Amino acid sequence: MAKILRWGLLSTANINQALMGPIHASERSELVAVASREREQAAAYAQRWGIPKAHGSYQALLDDPEVDVVYISLPNALHAEWTVAAARAGKHVLCEKPLVTARDQMDRVEEAAATYNVVVFEAFMYLHHPQTQRARELVAQGHLGPLQTIQSWFHFYLPPEASENVRLQPHLAGGSLWDVGVYPNSLAIVMAEPERPQWAMASQLLGETGVEVSMRAQIHFTRGVVAQISSSFRTPFREGAYLVGEEGVLWIPEPWKPGLAGRDAVMTLTRRDGSVEELITPGVDPYLCEVQAMERCVLDGAPPVVPLDLSRRFLESILALYGAASTGSPQPIRPA
Repeated sequence: MAKILRWGLLSTANINQALMGPIHASERSELVAVASREREQAAAYAQRWGIPKAHGSYQALLDDPEVDVVYISLPNALHAEWTVAAARAGKHVLCEKPLVTARDQMDRVEEAAATYNVVVFEAFMYLHHPQTQRARELVAQGHLGPLQTIQSWFHFYLPPEASENVRLQPHLAGGSLWDVGVYPNSLAIVMAEPERPQWAMASQLLGETGVEVSMRAQIHFTRGVVAQISSSFRTPFREGAYLVGEEGVLWIPEPWKPGLAGRDAVMTLTRRDGSVEELITPGVDPYLCEVQAMERCVLDGAPPVVPLDLSRRFLESILALYGAASTGSPQPIRPA
């Protein structure tokens, strides 16, 4: 087994910039290639960012024997197709969220990963970060008492005139829930474990292109935990999360991108007796955390932080939320 993971970027999307620095910074990874649908665009991108190889098609990158793992940063609707193609080419895959947008896509991804014995996981960088792991431990160890409510949100402003933005394209699986709502949705499912989501209700605001630009939702779990989540392209930037239990409340002001630029991540635990404690996690880039997670999976045989069965549960919930928003009625969260 090689001691270095050689990465290829499948697209020239802006989100690549969040991952390139961590790949360079990690001792067991190197960035070797990028692909675009146009050779000239790939070459210009490679020159700009100092990437050794440029491929003029996505398949050419997958056929490159010097690439071990691909980062898929294509529009949402293309994630499943190219994750399966990468797995068939023997490449490990870090795919931007959402990994899939339909049940049959999830089936194909799982089958391809198992058949070709590759690591595939969804790029929820915050789930790899020590702050999130510490929050999970606090809940699991009972520091909040029995969990009652999870409140979380992720909003930013995307103006109506930006109608060409991929986030607003119906045929590319646009919409605030698929884009940023998957974060509070995934947080609720992870923090409520071992409870499972049972049913959901939601309301949405549709935008000019037909996709929803705001989603407000509730997810109800098996033993009474309720998650209240929201996502939007139509408010100023907002993020945050509260985990509310009988014995304490945990406030997470930066749940999604903690530790960027070396900043410490700070959570506040307020106990029932009124005492308040700041919980500080030293600054570490969450994108570096997921790069190193891929290294551990491929090079050391470690299990993924975000295994495919967890991504399947994320999908089940999101599909129920969209169903509830479109029908105006509560929807059961069925196995996908």
